[in-house]
Amino acid sequence: MFQLFLLAIALYWSSVQMKMFTFILRVEIEAVRMTLEKKHSNYSIPKRYIADAEKHFSANACLLPICCLYGAAVTTVEGVGSTKTRVHPVQERLAKCHGSQCGFCSPGMVMSIYTLLRNYPEPTPEQMTAALAGNLCRCTGYRPILDACKTFCKESICCQRKANGKCCYDQEDDLFDKEEKVSTRLFSADEFQPLDPTQELIFPPELMRMAENQPKRTLLFHGERMTWISPVSLDELLDLKVAHPKAPLVVGNTGVGPEMKFRGVFHPVVIAPARIPDLNVVKYMEDGLTLGAACSLSVVKDVLANAISEFPEEKTKVFCAVLQQLRTLGGEQIRNVASLGGNIISRKSTSDLNPILAASNCMLSLVSRGKKRQIPLSDIFAGDGSNTVTPEEILVSVHIPHSKKGEYVFAFRQAPRRENALPIANAGMRVLFEEGTDIIKDLSIFYGGAASTTVCAKQTCSALTGRHWNEQMLDEACRLILKEIAIPGSASGEKVDYKKTLIVSFFYRFFLEVLQSLNTTDPCHYPGIPMEYRSVLEDFKTKMPQSVQIYQDIEPNQSPQDPVGRPIMHQSGIKHATGEAVYIDDLPSVDGELFLSVVTSSRAHAKIISIDTSEALKVPGVFDIISAHDVPATNEFYYSDDPEIIFARNKVICVGQIVCAVVADSDVHSKQAAAKVKIEYEALEPVILTIEEAIKHNSFFEPKRKLEQGNVDQAFETVENITEGEIHIGGQEHFYMETQSVLAVPKGEDKEMDVYVSTQHPAFIQEMVAASLGVPANRIMCHVKRVGGAFGGKLLKSGLLASVAAVAANKTGKAVRLILSRGDDMLITGGRHPFIGKYKVGYMNDGRIRAVDVKYYINGGCTPDDSVLVASVSLLKMDNAYKIPHLRCWAYACKTNLPSNTAFRGFGFPQSALVTETWIAEVADKTGLSPEKVREINMYKEKEQTHFKQKLDPQNLIRCWNECMEKSAYYSRKTAADEFNKQNYWKKKGIAIVPMKFPFGLGTPYLSQAAALVHIYTDGSVLLTHGGIEMGQGIHTKMIQVASRELNIPMSRIHFCETSTTTVPNACASAGSAGTDVNGMAVKDACQTLLSRLQPIINKNPKGTWNEWIKEAFEQSVSLSATGYFRGYNDSMDWEKGEGQPFTYFLFGAACSEVEINCLTGDHKNLRTDIVMDVGCSINPAVDIGQIEGAFVQGIGLYTMEELKYSPEGVLCTRGPDQYKIPAVCDIPEQFSVSLLSSSQNPYAIYASKGIGEAGLFLGCSVFFALRDAITSVRNERGLKTSFVLNSPLTAEQIRASCADDFTEMVIESWGRESL
Repeated sequence: MFQLFLLAIALYWSSVQMKMFTFILRVEIEAVRMTLEKKHSNYSIPKRYIADAEKHFSANACLLPICCLYGAAVTTVEGVGSTKTRVHPVQERLAKCHGSQCGFCSPGMVMSIYTLLRNYPEPTPEQMTAALAGNLCRCTGYRPILDACKTFCKESICCQRKANGKCCYDQEDDLFDKEEKVSTRLFSADEFQPLDPTQELIFPPELMRMAENQPKRTLLFHGERMTWISPVSLDELLDLKVAHPKAPLVVGNTGVGPEMKFRGVFHPVVIAPARIPDLNVVKYMEDGLTLGAACSLSVVKDVLANAISEFPEEKTKVFCAVLQQLRTLGGEQIRNVASLGGNIISRKSTSDLNPILAASNCMLSLVSRGKKRQIPLSDIFAGDGSNTVTPEEILVSVHIPHSKKGEYVFAFRQAPRRENALPIANAGMRVLFEEGTDIIKDLSIFYGGAASTTVCAKQTCSALTGRHWNEQMLDEACRLILKEIAIPGSASGEKVDYKKTLIVSFFYRFFLEVLQSLNTTDPCHYPGIPMEYRSVLEDFKTKMPQSVQIYQDIEPNQSPQDPVGRPIMHQSGIKHATGEAVYIDDLPSVDGELFLSVVTSSRAHAKIISIDTSEALKVPGVFDIISAHDVPATNEFYYSDDPEIIFARNKVICVGQIVCAVVADSDVHSKQAAAKVKIEYEALEPVILTIEEAIKHNSFFEPKRKLEQGNVDQAFETVENITEGEIHIGGQEHFYMETQSVLAVPKGEDKEMDVYVSTQHPAFIQEMVAASLGVPANRIMCHVKRVGGAFGGKLLKSGLLASVAAVAANKTGKAVRLILSRGDDMLITGGRHPFIGKYKVGYMNDGRIRAVDVKYYINGGCTPDDSVLVASVSLLKMDNAYKIPHLRCWAYACKTNLPSNTAFRGFGFPQSALVTETWIAEVADKTGLSPEKVREINMYKEKEQTHFKQKLDPQNLIRCWNECMEKSAYYSRKTAADEFNKQNYWKKKGIAIVPMKFPFGLGTPYLSQAAALVHIYTDGSVLLTHGGIEMGQGIHTKMIQVASRELNIPMSRIHFCETSTTTVPNACASAGSAGTDVNGMAVKDACQTLLSRLQPIINKNPKGTWNEWIKEAFEQSVSLSATGYFRGYNDSMDWEKGEGQPFTYFLFGAACSEVEINCLTGDHKNLRTDIVMDVGCSINPAVDIGQIEGAFVQGIGLYTMEELKYSPEGVLCTRGPDQYKIPAVCDIPEQFSVSLLSSSQNPYAIYASKGIGEAGLFLGCSVFFALRDAITSVRNERGLKTSFVLNSPLTAEQIRASCADDFTEMVIESWGRESL
């Protein structure tokens, strides 16, 4: 399971064993095992140097084998601090800075920060961002986490750009009107306890003594199927290698671990050589640096950094190039355990180190029984195969040479994400010139990502030797490289043209780097490169973002006890940060509990001929196999014409459909057995995977939807211009941190069952489980404490998975736990719907859009789920912020053989509105007007009707637009970007501002009803429950705020336990941003009922205390329990007439984003974003701003980086964080401002607030259009056609292809367009 919890481990480097690391344990191995299995986490490792300085390292527990912890002192996140002992300053600040939403990633964040602070109590901002590069968060957008980090930094992060020393975000200038009563403080640093390094855990003295005094001995661990051997000498290692020739050598387990976990590779014997001194050597020599093969990449990084600071620049060019690659290779958690030798020996194409090490003439020291030798690393990749590492040889050390005079060495890479991502392509290049000339004496060019391993452009280097370093050489070199380096296609659909373009672009960058270096060395003879080219020599760096948050302050006369409108910390924030918050997999084991693993279809459309479970049943610990035959009642749920299916019965309709399941006594056993189930298929036709194929086969879910207003056909006859186009929008994985999780516990009588599940809709789980078991719903009790992220992905799919677990529990009579792995979760559950938008737009020369005819096709997958509803909402919200007089739009939900796609934050609006903004931008291109001008011309301006005849007042839309324009200083920055673009050829800036109208409502009255239950106990404490689900949006915190205001008591007296079908029946889903709106009304109703009962008692004793009133009420037999109810909104839509009022109210917003792109690679940097959002009167500004920022960053992922890839057979290839990249710290804007529109009222919701959870995601498209603006600048400069198509996600590959130049033309000429 991919989770981001971290631990802290101490590693001691004793004075006796200077050249090696020894893991020293201070707790029992079994205790460590339990902690690691509980959290599947990451952790940190302190190392003590001779000078008594302690060094801590973070590492991923899911990769670090338990056996290598022998001798290590393990401190988990619970050990750092807890509510039972002392909350550590890191935990406190993360919570109080609102850096926790769903909380599932919070322990990992804590441990990354904690580890850094143990090493550097006053770190720099750069160290902080580097420490978090290996952590992911799907909820917060990272800004509040970084705010917590900043409180520990010694250096100021203020830019201090102004002449008077004030920040560019100076609050007294252009950020807000001085007359407005606003606030910019979401937390008070005065409340924080200080960080005192003297109070931290010390390294256990007994472990120091053990390391220094006990003789080293071989460690041998025997498991159920495996043996782990850790030798202490090189001779012993060689003997083991002979005895176990197929046993892998494991140091960091970053290669073998994933192979075993994800590809089913099994090794009965593993040899761990990390404790051997010869493999940990660090030697400075006259000609370079020798590093042991077992040295971690972090050690290599530190050693190289020290060497660079101590040696002359001329000698350290190789060191610099290697160090540059190390900075972005994985995160710190990976680098701390991954070994130098493992990186080399694995020979993986994705190695960032092998190309540069090979190009730099690094030497490998090899040893086998009775033989030692040295070979150049380059021989492994560029030789004829005669001089390579043999199976019996062991890599002992690597020698990295000093660079020579006249030698230049550089390394390059491009990845889907700048940090913690495997490269798409990389390169290492070295040139040595004849002394005093620019004539090539020796040239080395190595590429990664181009083939199955690192490859050398050997023929190219040979042909260029003796040539001058000039333009003629460059042109020939690029053509030779393209001819020599063959890049095969891949089943995952990855286009090869991008890699081809990258390999020549890398060489061109190398060419420029060397020219500039020659100029630096001898400016008289070598003129260097033009000024407008120089910026491309600077890679994008991750900086600590500057941020500001502006919200309307509370009224001066508001009671200090009244929490509404205040930035209150998430009620579970501290528990999130201490790791004490309980999720499904944290629930204690039930006696006799079984673990369930699903067996899924490997075919997209096939008949099931047979299921052979014989081998699976032989696996130790296997209890039973569960299939459709074991479902007591309903296996197929008909919510429409096509069913939702628990277990496939006779045929499968997608890869990833659940066919059967295995229950066993452990998670490991169930997974082993599931892999042994053999299913025989007979192919069925057709296999429909794409929208285009669905259209061809007329494969759609019914009904199709249509809306029309005005006379579209006549309008097209009268307009001055017509443009037509098509945009493709890819899907998106929810990537919630807590995967789908269920614990089903039979109660043993009356067919009762407790179901603990991570879901947004407990009542629906109850309904489906009851139906599948054939029992009344009152026998099924569904419980939800909290959910580790959902975003729409834990509705129907959670019900099907809960039914799988419940059927197994029913059959076996035992508790069954089902926790999907990340890969299975992504394979099975589906995500956001891919879209194709086809549009025809009629407009006038002045930019007025008069007519639009648009069709939306969405890929619904194999079952209906919510696809028709998503298609319907897409039509209703497609106008975004624009009034189109004549409009016709259609929506089709395509039925395909992919896992059914489902609800996702925004529910169709982010896709249909992107189509709208695309034709807005195209009209701007065609008319020569700026995009913002076309947006303004067509924006709603007066009270009018939408295209489905609902009344709309756009006043706040205009306010948001104008304020965003002003706060972002749009026009001055647009001018500055234009000036930058004139002065820079290979880098361009772009800026865009996008408005948003987001309708709120669920379309049907009964879907927005809600209930609450409030108990007051005789001690005055209050227990609150309601039907809403806490999944990171802070709903419980807000509900306690509501109850606090209504009852006029402090929040501390109110407790929320869990959401359960036993307390609030028939609750609607927490979806559509409606949780606070509807449940808040219900809580308010319950509290007012209680207060009305108490009022006579209060009137009689107005000076009494709350406790006195409650005591008196009890004695007077006044009921102290009340239900609250909200009937829901009167939303409705008549699709026959094409009109109605499907929405309750509208949210408005605007976002301005600025980016910078690298035209050579397609990489980009998000420079600045300013958001203005109308949220009504915010109940909790900290929560609401966090929701806006988190949604916005998720939108950045949707529109610019998150890419799902399928094989031609319908298999999802991007099934985990290695292949599927969500935004990380490096992707958020360097300057990030969020302002809540002041003086906004909403009469339809609790306390005039607005549901804010979804709306901000669409604003991420401001980055998409800023990128489009930058690309437009490139194309205009190069004389390319102005009309061009950009699809979503707008990845580096697409950006690079759009910035056509000589290198892309070379690729086209050399290889043709067959791969496109």
